[in-house]
Amino acid sequence: MSLDTLKNMVPDYAKDLKLNLGSLANEDDLNDQQKWGCFVACAMAGRNETVIQNIMADAQNILSAEAMKGAQSAAAIMGMNNVYYRFAHIATSKDYMTMPAKLRMNVIGNPGVDKIDFELWSLAVSAINGCGMCIDSHEKQLLDHGMTKLQIQTSVRIAATVQAISAIMDTENAMNMDIPAQQAA
Repeated sequence: MSLDTLKNMVPDYAKDLKLNLGSLANEDDLNDQQKWGCFVACAMAGRNETVIQNIMADAQNILSAEAMKGAQSAAAIMGMNNVYYRFAHIATSKDYMTMPAKLRMNVIGNPGVDKIDFELWSLAVSAINGCGMCIDSHEKQLLDHGMTKLQIQTSVRIAATVQAISAIMDTENAMNMDIPAQQAA
């Protein structure tokens, strides 16, 4: 399993996704830890088993154990935070914005990797999960610490491509499922 295996699994009707995946893997706007951490966190956010397995297969040869755990932690914590903060942001009552979340988020303060890399991965996952408040917060941290808009855009391009491939793989799996005999009759 690998990114090449995954690219070969992408159907012809999604050729642009396959091409984007290949070019993003060779992108040099981000260092390898930033790039592959984005791939891992975004694969986890996309939740497709095939995508996760193939990206992890390559990432484990590139990322340190700490970076792998950090990318996984970014996907996990943003899975929670994006739901909570998206709700607080879009609810008609703005009272929720001033209330303490009362959710544990210790990993954000001590992610075990460079804080900026963790912020980048968190932003990419937040883009997948559609939390504008989290996107703005992570983008501000990244810009304040010297990341460029091009680097931020690259992380979101990874997010967009990995998410689209996850959706396509889910669709392909659904189209290829056998219909049980009692339903076919």
